[in-house]
Order: sequence, then C-alpha cells, then structure tokens
Amino acid sequence: MAAAASSAAIPNPSSAFSTASSTTRSPLSILRPSFSFPLRPSPRQSLQISCSTNSKSTAAASPSVTTIDPSLSIPRFSPDEPRKGADILVEALEREGVTDVFAYPGGASMEIHQALTRSRTIRNVLPRHEQGGVFAAEGYARSSGKPGVCIATSGPGATNLVSGLADALLDSVPLVAITGQVPRRMIGTDAFQETPIVEVTRSITKHNYLVLDVDDIPRVVKEAFHLATSGRPGPVLIDIPKDIQQQLAVPDWECEMKLPGYLARLPKPPCQSNLEVITRFISESKKPVLYVGGGCLNSSQELSKFVELTGIPVASTLMGLGAFPVSDELSLSMLGMHGTVYANYAVEHSDLLLAFGVRFDDRVTGKLEAFASRAKIVHIDIDPAEIGKNKQPHASVCGDVKLALQGINELLESKDSKSKLDFKAWRVELNEQKMKYPLTYKTFGEAIPPQHAIQVLDELTNGEAIISTGVGQHQMWAAQHYKYKKPRQWLTSAGLGAMGFGLPAAMGAAVANPGAVVVDIDGDGSFIMNVQELATIRVENLPVKIMLLNNQHLGMVVQWEDRFYKANRAHTYLGDPSRESEIFPNMLKFAEACGIPASRVTRIADLRAAIQKMLDTPGPYLLDVIVPHQEHVLPMIPSGGSFKDVITEGDGRTKY
Repeated sequence: MAAAASSAAIPNPSSAFSTASSTTRSPLSILRPSFSFPLRPSPRQSLQISCSTNSKSTAAASPSVTTIDPSLSIPRFSPDEPRKGADILVEALEREGVTDVFAYPGGASMEIHQALTRSRTIRNVLPRHEQGGVFAAEGYARSSGKPGVCIATSGPGATNLVSGLADALLDSVPLVAITGQVPRRMIGTDAFQETPIVEVTRSITKHNYLVLDVDDIPRVVKEAFHLATSGRPGPVLIDIPKDIQQQLAVPDWECEMKLPGYLARLPKPPCQSNLEVITRFISESKKPVLYVGGGCLNSSQELSKFVELTGIPVASTLMGLGAFPVSDELSLSMLGMHGTVYANYAVEHSDLLLAFGVRFDDRVTGKLEAFASRAKIVHIDIDPAEIGKNKQPHASVCGDVKLALQGINELLESKDSKSKLDFKAWRVELNEQKMKYPLTYKTFGEAIPPQHAIQVLDELTNGEAIISTGVGQHQMWAAQHYKYKKPRQWLTSAGLGAMGFGLPAAMGAAVANPGAVVVDIDGDGSFIMNVQELATIRVENLPVKIMLLNNQHLGMVVQWEDRFYKANRAHTYLGDPSRESEIFPNMLKFAEACGIPASRVTRIADLRAAIQKMLDTPGPYLLDVIVPHQEHVLPMIPSGGSFKDVITEGDGRTKY
C-alpha cells in the first residue's frame, strides 16, 4: 500500500519521456519531456520514496548470464530484491564493463557515490575538480579506446563538465557523463544547485537523457554506451534526479534498447562498386597523398597494409598522429597550419587526395578553395554530415574506415597492384622537399630550445610513451618533434583547444594503462588551469611525469602578437611584473605541497640528465624546464592562408 500511495503522490512518467534531447549530429529524433507532475508544486507536496515492484519488473529481473562477464558484475542483491536507483545505475555500469570512473560527489549525486562504495569492481579516482574529472575520463578513453565515465553533482558540478563534453564531441571521444539532478518535484523551481544541464549540453553531446522513471535506468545506460561507442563516437550525458536515485525498484536487465531511428541510420558496409572507383582513381594518379585523421586510429593495421600495397605517402592531422608511424619513410608527419612544409607541399601538388577519417578542419585546409585545388578528392568517413560539408569530394564512402580499407586492400591484392603502381618519382620529389625544409630550430647559448627538450624525451622513451598536452606552442612542438609509433599514444585537445587538458588527461591515461610511461608535456599557462590534479595523482600514486615547458607567457598568443600586432603585449605575461627576473609562480612549490618530487632545469647542458631523472623516479614527478618566450612554432600558415603563404623563418627576436 505504501508503494501505491507514493505512486499517487508522484506519478511515474512514461518511459519514452526519459529521452531528453539529441543534436543534429545524431540521427536520433528530439524528444522533449512532458511532465505529468507539477513543476512548481504546492508547499504541502512532499517527496516519498516509492518501491517500483510490479509483476512485470519482477518477472524480468533475473540478470542475463549469457551476456555478462561474471568478473565484471558480482551480484549484491537477489534477482527479485528491490534496490535503490543508484545501485541499479552502478550495476548497469558494471554490466557495461566499467572498472574505473572519475567522480566528484555533491548533494545531488551522493546516492551514486554511496552505491559506488558497494561495488566490488568499480574504482573511483577522485579528481579535485569536475573539469579534471571529465578531462581524465577523456584521457582514459583516448588512450584505451574504451568509453570514459565521469560523474558530477547538479548545478555547478554539472556545468563544470561542459568544456570536456564539447571537447569530446569535437574530437569524437566515447564518453558517458552522469550527473545528479534535483528531485523531480523541484525541477523548474530554481532550486539550490539546479541547472537544466540537458538543455545546457544539448548541442555539445551526441545525445543526452533526463531519467524520469527508475525503471528506465538499465535501458538508458545500455543505450548511452551504445551511442557513445558506435558510429562516430562521442559524449552522452545521463541526468538523474536525486529522488530517482533513492527510489526502490527491481531492474529489468533484459530490456531492449529503443533506438530504431539511430540503428537504421548507422552506416552499412561499404559498397564494392564505390571501392572499385577508388582503386581506379589510385591507378590513374601520378601524385597521390593520404590525408589521415582521428577516424583512422582504429584501423592502423589496415592503413599500414594499404600504404605497403600502394607506396602512397601519408600526411596526418593533429588527431591522426600515430595512426601511421611518424618515423616511417613514407610519413610526411603533420599537415596544416603548423604542419611540415613537405606535407603541405604534397597536398598542394597532389593529383589525388585520399581523405580518410577526417573533417577538413580549417586548421588543416586554411583557405578552402586553395586546398588540394589540383586533386581529385576521395573522402571516407563514418559521419554522413562530414561528407561534402567543407570540401566536395569526387568519390566518397560513408562508413567505417577500417572496413573500407579492408575492402580496398583486398581489391588491390587481387589485382596485384603492388607491382603495377609506381609512385617513385613522386616520392623522390617529396624527399627533396624533406631535405630542403626539415623541421629545425635555433639554439641561443645555454638556453633550452623547447623543441630540443621534446626530442630528448623522444630519444629517452624510444618514442613509446603516452604523451598528453595542454594547448598552445608546447602542443604543436609535441606534435612536430615526438615520433609517435602507434595509435592512442597522443592525447590532445585538438578541435576545442581546451587549456588545462594535459594533466588530467595524463591522469586518465595512467589509470587506463598501468605500467605505461605517461608524460604530460605542458605549458605554464595550461598547467596552472588544472594544477589541483597534482593532489589526485599523488594520492592515487599515478606515475604521471610532467615536463613543463615554462616560458612565463601565453606563448601562442605571444607569437601572434609578434607576427600580427607589432609585439604589443596584451595581458600575455604570466609572471609577476614587479619581479620579472624571478620565475613566478614557483611551480616546484605546487608539487611540494602535494608531496611530488620536482626539479628545475635552466641550462641545455643539464637537460638530458634532468629528463632521465624524471623518467627514473618512481611515481609522479614534475620537471620545470625554463625555455625562452621568443620561440615561434614554425612552419606556420596564417589563418585563412594557403601553402604559398607559409612562414618558415623568424621568432620573437625579430621585428615584423
């Protein structure tokens, strides 16, 4: 009778209304919740905890033993035993194979945290800021390929996730973010710590949910992980009111997903005739070049096989680094604004551009009409919205790059194309460009060139470390001078360019890859934005190495000031103007406060030994590398420019 009484007090909305929103980037239709309870309740209305134990849910409550790995989900309840919505949520996460989450508690999410303490398989890595948590979940996902999970409370906790969600959407990172929400009866009343996070994140998530029925939790979690990892990966948000977390129910683990539109629109295997057109284009070309992006990270083997069969040189986007070994003789390294001259030369002079898993971003193309203007363009991407969005292709395949490459490789092998394709003259031409315009830098006395520091790190780690970065000059130098050998070594905020990404992303990577060497190459501006995560890596004893390229400035903005604003400094100095001769703030004190060993190096002669000590010291370590702020990232194609506008000389010591 108690259950019946509470149902009368707060009716359970139809399960269809648990889906709150989707964006134009997802084929899902937009469903807005239709509340069947007053959004502004009378003062006398009280919240009661109900027990949703009906015959339907009880009959279907037994977990499926055929699809669940017992090691990932150890039952804490008997099949027909009611349990809180928060416990249902945690068990649903276990059933998705989740072993690590990055969760920061608050009033509206504490039920979830209580449930997490009852889990035998899920470890919570406690960040010191929700933004640190979502960036850590991204680092986890980017380095492992598995979906990252972060949890925050309502209001400011939820809004602190916004940058990470936007970042994950732009870089196609599988992420599930769970937020607590005020109780249903308080939604829309401007309650304490209430924000409409579903509305706030509508355009920066692949999909999101507001759960209004406790019985929907198993289905919603199953759908969220499917959406985050299928098609073009991306972030999904689940917003769960506190009374739903507290409500008792018997979960139905056999529930089906309700995504008919989305599932119907997922790309099909590539058509054979389309692949034959691509192979014909290749056979007819004289100067082909591969332009590969983040969409190729899961098809590295197929890409390498394709290059072996064709001998076509490879230029990578910032997101695509590692999909093809950077040190390979056919690698042109990175193209775009700060790409190599020879990569951009190859695109400029090519007659066939094979664009695989890319989106023709403005930092790659510059002036769109001048980009690959001599070439036929083949575009393969899993997202139909990207095909023809910025650059119209001559042939396209909307589908999984991995399957497309497998099909193309089979066609090439059946035609014995390896003996027929001859691009030797083209490769010789590009090798001449490599010799003429190598990546170089100058040295000035005992000062440490930041590029040199990254090269030494590359040598001492044999190019095998997982590298994360913040955003700015250090990010571009890390892209240029570290020789990535395999996918998921390189973690950076590419599309959004979110400063503060490097340290928490390294934290997530260290959790996902125990035993791996993880190095955050950071700038002083980016590092200080999430410096609080030093506490997390110390408490968790995560062996994150931080190589801080400290120039006391916002280096990339300074570079633009030098080039385009007559070196007028507009709030880009990060030190103490009254003590310019001193390093401020003293980053070593931040490390000391968290019990992390740290040191500073100022002379090039001492650099190698300092980096080696950083790598050899067990656990976390911070190395403060003082570098000159006059350095510029070169080459550089100015925004909106084309290959003919490329800049290869000069720095902040020169007047423009």
